[in-house]
Amino acid sequence: MGKSDKMRRIYVFDTTLRDGEQSPGCTMNLRDKLLVAEHLEALRVDVIEAGFAIASAGDFESVRAVAGVVKNAAVASLCRALPKDIDRAWEAVRRAKHPRIHTFIATSPIHMACKLKMEPDAVYEQAVAMVKYARNLCGDVQFSLEDCSRSERQFIYRVVEGVIAAGAGTVNIPDTVGYAVPEPFGELIADIRSNVPNIDKARLAVHCHNDLGLAVANSLAAVRAGADQVECTVNGIGERAGNAALEEIVMALHTRREFFQAETNIETTKIYATSRCVATVTGSRVQANKAIVGENAFAHEAGIHQHGVLANPLTYEIMTPASIGLPRNKMVLGKHSGRHAFESRLNELGFHLDEARLKELFEKFKLLADRKKTVTDADLEALAHDVQIMITEHVKLDRFNVTASNAITPVSTIRLLRDGKLVEHVAASDGPINASFKAINQLLGLKVTLESFQLNAITGGRDAQCEAAVRVRDGERIYHGRGVSTDVIEASILAYVQALNVLLDENSHG
Repeated sequence: MGKSDKMRRIYVFDTTLRDGEQSPGCTMNLRDKLLVAEHLEALRVDVIEAGFAIASAGDFESVRAVAGVVKNAAVASLCRALPKDIDRAWEAVRRAKHPRIHTFIATSPIHMACKLKMEPDAVYEQAVAMVKYARNLCGDVQFSLEDCSRSERQFIYRVVEGVIAAGAGTVNIPDTVGYAVPEPFGELIADIRSNVPNIDKARLAVHCHNDLGLAVANSLAAVRAGADQVECTVNGIGERAGNAALEEIVMALHTRREFFQAETNIETTKIYATSRCVATVTGSRVQANKAIVGENAFAHEAGIHQHGVLANPLTYEIMTPASIGLPRNKMVLGKHSGRHAFESRLNELGFHLDEARLKELFEKFKLLADRKKTVTDADLEALAHDVQIMITEHVKLDRFNVTASNAITPVSTIRLLRDGKLVEHVAASDGPINASFKAINQLLGLKVTLESFQLNAITGGRDAQCEAAVRVRDGERIYHGRGVSTDVIEASILAYVQALNVLLDENSHG
């Protein structure tokens, strides 16, 4: 549906790389962040919050790297309302085509008294002074009133007016602890619009957390009440119960645009691919019944539903799978399929790979096609994600042999290619996969902890591909790996080796 003059433009501020990454277990390395940023650009988000530059050297480098590659979206770094934080944020984003400094200070009574140990007047003065400081460095400054949903109205109005006068082009109203409910939160936004004289000089944004399961509802209530920008994450990942989910907000506005009289600039057909990318690099799977992007979001099992959908999809589907870029099996691929059909289908699925990676993927496709009668879109997507991530292979699985039954202790023999040499080790454990992991650890001399391990079938049928996902801890660092195969043990070993390759790559750089 085309754009309409009467529709308000809602700006989408994505914080998957910053707030989303703060979700336990969702740490991303630099490669991961650049890949997610590439998807966010294709999705056409307006702002990418790339990290918290002063938090660590790694965070600084990732923000700077994202700022160097993003072409269309603004790139923001979060920073406290302190000169050293703002300087670090500016250094990280300054080479972006559209840099933004996003600074904040808490404004609720409990945060000011217990965390900041500051009086309201001092908080106000610091907020205004630091916005001015940031504005002298960067033309685009955003200010957030942390824990605003529990702040006092008159103080909110005062701070918002002061930071806009100081140069903030966007003022954000966060529900930092997920305390808000839709009607009062909408009223807060409306009251700010009515009681801040210079509110027309800045965009009014909201940032909602999902502790009560209301992040999306609160964000949409805010849009109805006059908010111009929503902050969100792909798949709703984030601290505690997560953030408002980008895909839910966007598709609610898209599907009910006449009700909200508002629209975004998001390319909705890129939603599914972006969701899968984030799930892959974070190792955080999307629940099956998740709205918009869950496995069951467009599945119909009840007979009456199936009959209705077959007669007319609108009977039970309020949006089409194609509208979010959900792959459908339009073309059957098999071992006799040629390169042209293969590449064409990849492009339809949203994967545009360079020649080297395309050649690698075609070889993997042919191997899979020898094992399976037909290769589905889901199979292709799984293969493509592995090739797209481009992890340096310090070690590579050459072969494995497992002996297991319910009468003997399982034994695994693993042979790896490392630094051009084949190395082999045998280990026994309480299961064939554990034995394989143990053999790999001993081969590489690593003492890591397996924090999580998941197996899922990508497609149905006896020849279905299995997707294994692992999360490995080495000290304070978390590494994710993913493997795909028609054999569950091979998929598990490939996932484990991928995670360890990321670890080895980090160690080789320092």
